[in-house]
Amino acid sequence: MEQNKTLSTPLNRITLLDALRGFALLGVILMHMLQQFSIFSSPDLRQPLFPEMDQTVQWIGQNIIMGRFINIFAFLFGLSFFIQLDRASKKGVDFRGRFIWRMVVMLFIGLVGNIFYSGEIITLYAVFGALLVPLFRVKSWVLMTISLLLLLGTPRVIQVSYNTLVKTEQAEQKNATQTQAAKDAARDTKPSFLNSAKHNFTAGLQGKLNYQFGLFGRGYITFALFLAGLVVGRIRFFEKEQPVRKLLTLFIGFLCVVFLTEIIAGMFPGINYRSLVSGQAENLASGLALMSLNDVKIVAFSGAIVMAFALLYQHKNWSKYLDVFSPYGRMGLTNYEMQGVIGCFMFSMWAFGLYFQSLGTTELFLLGIVIYLLQLAFSSYWLKKHLYGPLEWFLRSATYLKAQPFRKKK
Repeated sequence: MEQNKTLSTPLNRITLLDALRGFALLGVILMHMLQQFSIFSSPDLRQPLFPEMDQTVQWIGQNIIMGRFINIFAFLFGLSFFIQLDRASKKGVDFRGRFIWRMVVMLFIGLVGNIFYSGEIITLYAVFGALLVPLFRVKSWVLMTISLLLLLGTPRVIQVSYNTLVKTEQAEQKNATQTQAAKDAARDTKPSFLNSAKHNFTAGLQGKLNYQFGLFGRGYITFALFLAGLVVGRIRFFEKEQPVRKLLTLFIGFLCVVFLTEIIAGMFPGINYRSLVSGQAENLASGLALMSLNDVKIVAFSGAIVMAFALLYQHKNWSKYLDVFSPYGRMGLTNYEMQGVIGCFMFSMWAFGLYFQSLGTTELFLLGIVIYLLQLAFSSYWLKKHLYGPLEWFLRSATYLKAQPFRKKK
């Protein structure tokens, strides 16, 4: 195998990353379908059609998909941001100001997406992307130290320690009561698109921020992955084929971390998350350690998926099949936002939620695959005639404040 072979097209795209991004978004839509895009009402439930299969699919969602594929999506965003900044730097262009403006445009796209799906993460990626600008030239060991501290739950420890010292149990109960009241009010509100959008920018936005920067700290994990993407970009890891032994070693290493953290976590008692929030847990230290171990396990699992994908992609017999995901990945921003729009119409009670919320786990999973395949077919067709996806073209044009070439020349 030729070691200096580049994984780029004449358009200077790293095709492996496109395929990997498309594959990651398959896991994202499957998990969002199982979670009904965080839109829950109280439709009349019917008898499950596949009760035993439902349990298997639910296990796959919890133990194979959830958190793992969105981690890959986040890592690739961080990596792509580095590539954009690096290419401009090589040309002697100070791209920092324009890149921050690009993130403002992406923030706008994310806010529009938030109208349909309160759990969308493009808004968060835009903010983190802007934060990469002042960190672009920071030494790699500093970035990896910050990334490791975030991954190990340092913000969570600080937050819980603050809750222990400052907040009272009564205040926590009051907040819980207010949160439940907000949920009840949202459920009792007359279903409509406008009320749904209003909810997404009030209680939905608050819930997203709590999830990203509260006890679960998903936002901190995401930023850790952005920093890791920046460092991996610096070493040009994905720009050339890597030795098979190296990829295999990394794959096995990530799997060892997964199994090791699972074994260690099994030695700890269970967690009462509510008591952790209030700082009232009896085994506070072990609870925090268990949550950090779980974060490390999920990120390591994501790393194993990436290495396995890269390993297979370097073999001609596999790459032609894995390249099927590339069109979806090239239109990753468009496809991700469209997932939210589709989910909104499927599960909102003012649209088709009365039917789709009554479906079982297996049915939702299979439906997610169908939606993905339809988006994939559309992406393949679109890119035969266009250089970019619709949102990708809009982002590029808005970045330069000038309409960019859109259709391919005949």
